[in-house]
Amino acid sequence: MPTTLHEQALFAREPIWCGVYHLDADVESHAHDFLEIAVIGAGQGRHVTSRGEQELSRGQVFVLRPGAWHGFRDCAGLTVANCCLSAPALQADLAALYDIPMLRRMLRTEPMASGTHGVTALTVDEVAADEAIAEIGRLEEDLATAHRRTGRVLGRLVTALGILADGRDPEQPTVHPAVHPAVAATLARIEATPAEQWRLDDLARAVSLDPAYLGRLFGRHLGLTPMGYLARVRAERAATLLAHSDLPAAQVGAAVGWADPTYFARRFRTLVGLTPTEYRRRSRAVTTEHS
Repeated sequence: MPTTLHEQALFAREPIWCGVYHLDADVESHAHDFLEIAVIGAGQGRHVTSRGEQELSRGQVFVLRPGAWHGFRDCAGLTVANCCLSAPALQADLAALYDIPMLRRMLRTEPMASGTHGVTALTVDEVAADEAIAEIGRLEEDLATAHRRTGRVLGRLVTALGILADGRDPEQPTVHPAVHPAVAATLARIEATPAEQWRLDDLARAVSLDPAYLGRLFGRHLGLTPMGYLARVRAERAATLLAHSDLPAAQVGAAVGWADPTYFARRFRTLVGLTPTEYRRRSRAVTTEHS
């Protein structure tokens, strides 16, 4: 499964990468700079994140934003299906996924929420888990063919994600409707220039809204404040720079909008669960293995 293989290599040909693995050994805790969906099938094991270890069961699904980290321990015949999406593609070719409320919630709203460190866990019924794993396996085969058909690849991706969204526990909260245009415009503005020294007043003025009202709209659609979303985007961009460059941590912080090195280190640790130095080490510590 992908560990320290990053954007530039993993997505050299397609914005999507998939694999189905059967694990009988530990997968060391690792960080990466793409979005990963991990679907748990049969077998045993434990999942490791910043919030500790959790015993795994069939039907669990983990969504990890760029900058998040995790690992697996005590694996015995554990089936894990990975579906990985390129971070730049999620702002371009795959951005339409966020237009589908149930997928927006699963891929962006919940894992970017405050206190998650970029990781969210959900549960689907076992039938849905098996169907999603099978679809991810077919998507893996499609991606491996010499003459890939883009339409089929995208169709299988949406099918796999749709199976997971439909298979969630019925107790999960309801899905919000389409994102308000002012929120969408503010998201685009933040994502285009996260290093800008944005203030809430500036963002609200740009969409001709009262700052408090813009904040309420963000809370309704994303579960975050505008400044909280800005901080998460900065942390994800910093994670990519830490993984790909040899820039000192202080320069990485400045490049994403946090000029004070101490403040950058504190904010990054709060959002990711690791210091910048620890994140860089974990992003490079393990060679890529296919189990």
